[in-house]
Amino acid sequence: MSWWADDEDDDEPELDESDVRIRPNPRGTRPRSKTRPKHEDAVVGRVMTVDRGRFGVLVDEDTDSEHEIIASRARELGRTPIVTGDFVDVVGDVSGEPGSLARVVRVRERSTVLRRSADDTDAVERVIVANADQMLIVVAATNPEPRARLVDRYLVAAFDAGIDPILCITKTDLADPAEFLAEFDALDLTVVTLSKDAIPHERLDGLLAGHTTVAVGHSGVGKSTLVNALVPGADRAIGHVNAVTGRGRHTSSSTLCLRFTAEDGRKGWIVDTPGVRSFGLGHVDPENIIRSFAVSAVIPPGEPPDGIPLSDAHDWEIIDRLEAGELGESGRARIESLQKLLETRTDRPTP
Repeated sequence: MSWWADDEDDDEPELDESDVRIRPNPRGTRPRSKTRPKHEDAVVGRVMTVDRGRFGVLVDEDTDSEHEIIASRARELGRTPIVTGDFVDVVGDVSGEPGSLARVVRVRERSTVLRRSADDTDAVERVIVANADQMLIVVAATNPEPRARLVDRYLVAAFDAGIDPILCITKTDLADPAEFLAEFDALDLTVVTLSKDAIPHERLDGLLAGHTTVAVGHSGVGKSTLVNALVPGADRAIGHVNAVTGRGRHTSSSTLCLRFTAEDGRKGWIVDTPGVRSFGLGHVDPENIIRSFAVSAVIPPGEPPDGIPLSDAHDWEIIDRLEAGELGESGRARIESLQKLLETRTDRPTP
């Protein structure tokens, strides 16, 4: 007999694993697991609208069964942003019947992302549109007066996102935009001018077909009027310009993706965005601000200085060459505008 035998309680019951009490999961009876479902039966859709946690999603695109559904964000997505233009995977009730609700379980990889920040001192980016390949910058020839500096900001955002810009001037029956357009002679921009009686425009019709185009512009420039003309039934609200302040009233309060059909039957997408009076670039890499303009510059004929194309030059060399007149007065005006943008970026507080 071992020396501890006398201390044993012969009446103590023998225990096994079945006698161990397990505290139940307070959140349910299902055990916790990091394994998430693969949702292999998910349906692919295009996000058309975003409204307070609900997403209008077009599924079965370009088929006889094409229809729009309403979806919410699946819990596993966490805070992953879902924006107009996103391609997403949805599961659940995708019938589109009244009262039905599907779930967005994945956001597919984006080809482009257009962002803006609240102001130039804010590095927090806000995604506006995903997967657009063109930006239609709508500017009025007058009422309200065109703002070259705001156009500069749109251009920087477009080039930073890898989106091709198109400059669209409206209300040309009220004023001649030649002086304003001269400010952009240094850039190889596609320009379309529209009068009240020339909407829609044949050239614009051809430019939009086959593309996903995000329309941006100052409030009151006629962007909603243009979208309504290009997309019958769009019914975007149209505002007016205050005769005293010269400012337009915000009428489009949400970002909306609309299907566009050209005269020749080709289709495209127009993403209409709310009118803005400012466009922060706090999220943009300062190096991209000058280089984006250099890449889009109208290169003068002849051999470039020192054999280096403007788009391949260093930032300071680009500034020196533009100030030396390589792209004329328009180039000088553009670089002055960019330097002001860089100054606001420099003043941004360090996180």
